[in-house]
Formats: sequence, C-alpha cells, structure tokens
Amino acid sequence: MAIKADAGAEGAGTRNTLAEINVIPLVDVVLVLLLIFMLTAPMMYRGIDVTLPKASAKPTAVEERMVLTVTKDRTLYLNDKPVPAATLDTQLATAFRDRKDKTLYLKADAGLPYGTVVETMDRVRRAGIERLGMVTEPARGQ
Repeated sequence: MAIKADAGAEGAGTRNTLAEINVIPLVDVVLVLLLIFMLTAPMMYRGIDVTLPKASAKPTAVEERMVLTVTKDRTLYLNDKPVPAATLDTQLATAFRDRKDKTLYLKADAGLPYGTVVETMDRVRRAGIERLGMVTEPARGQ
C-alpha cells in the first residue's frame, strides 16, 4: 500500500524569510556624527602661540579706500568728488599711480541698467585697476 504525502504538510516546515538589516537608523546616526564633526573641527584649531615683539615705531600707514560711485542719473564720483565720464580713465590712472593697493570699490545704484555698470567696470579695467570690488547692502529680514 502506498502512502500519499499531503501537499499542505510538506510546506509547513520550511519558511522563506529574508534577513535584511535596516540601514535607515545607521544613516541617521552617521549624518548626526558628520554634522557634529563639521561644527567642532574649526573650533579645535587654535594656531600657534607666539609672543610678538614690541616696537616703538608707528604702524604702517593704511591707504585710504578708493570708492567709485555711480548714481541713478549716471553721475560718477571718486571718493565724493565728481568725475566727468570722459576723463574717468585718466583720473583713475593718476589716482592709482603711487598707490600700492590697486583696489577700487564700485558703488552703483540698483536702478541703473546692467549695461551701464558693465561699461563703467570696463573703463576701470582699462585704467589699470587690478582689483575691483562691488559694494552691496546686506539683505534685510533674512
């Protein structure tokens, strides 16, 4: 006599389970540690302690900043002195002839067309100014 195996009893003893590691908490911990190290690393650098010598000489004279202002009506001012647009190149060249710091700061009105500001910047470069800084106001309410 043959014994029949029950089909339902055959699958009852074996389970098909997958063992997976949940990595989401691990990623969270790693990101928090990364943030902590990014914030604390700059504070750990102190530099080298040096006792500086004393000197009785006067400190080196700091040169006055040169500011070129362009108003809404396209009037040019070099350190509060009006400058005709036609002579801007020569006035800048003479103003910076004896200066070590060849930096000019440009203050342009926000209402000026972009092309006017770029044209002024081009004139400044042609006058031999090596560095040009743009003066802005910090945004309010942020």
